[in-house]
Amino acid sequence: MTTRYEYKTVIYKENLIGSLLLGESKVNPERMTEMLNEFGRKGWRVVTMERENRRSLLFFNREAFLIVMERVISA
Repeated sequence: MTTRYEYKTVIYKENLIGSLLLGESKVNPERMTEMLNEFGRKGWRVVTMERENRRSLLFFNREAFLIVMERVISA
């Protein structure tokens, strides 16, 4: 029997308010951990993660993570 996988792509970023107040917004590691743990409880695991800076409203930067996850599909 062949193992089959399902994939999910998530872009995790903080809200825009930090960017508006401070000029840039960094990801909160505790909130990101909570989000990853919630997906983990549902059977997802992180395959890869990429950090990027996303520009918002022309002048403001927000840190973001592109996360690819997978889980085994029950046959």
